[in-house]
Amino acid sequence: MDRIDARILAVLQQNARASLQEIGDAVGLSPSPCWTRIRRMEESGVIQGYTVRINPEALDLRDTVLVMVTLDSHSDNTLGKFGEALAAIPEVVEAHLVSGEYDYLLRIVVRDTKDYERLLRERLYKIKGIRHSQSSFVLRTLKKADLPLAT
Repeated sequence: MDRIDARILAVLQQNARASLQEIGDAVGLSPSPCWTRIRRMEESGVIQGYTVRINPEALDLRDTVLVMVTLDSHSDNTLGKFGEALAAIPEVVEAHLVSGEYDYLLRIVVRDTKDYERLLRERLYKIKGIRHSQSSFVLRTLKKADLPLAT
């Protein structure tokens, strides 16, 4: 990775659909060397894929809930089953194993508080091994950014 690669990544973070010509113009290269660099970053795992950013509110998912979870056990079996259960819940959009008082931090998107209550009853609280959880509704997101790149 050099500065040109970082600039290419910055362009792609802004617009993953940018043409090779647009990327090249932004970083001072012709399309062919840009394509070579992008392909190399894909093959090395720097670029993991291309996605679409979706506005959750446009899909009637107005509330984000941060849920801290403590498990009864930390055995490989318990952690594995917990991860599998979370993977089956589409509303769980992020799950992080964390240090500190809680074991996991989850980011969940729902329509509203009633929808969150339904999710708790029907899905989350049915996962075996949860000792305790604490939920916080996000009132406003102050910052949401892509990875910082030195360009």
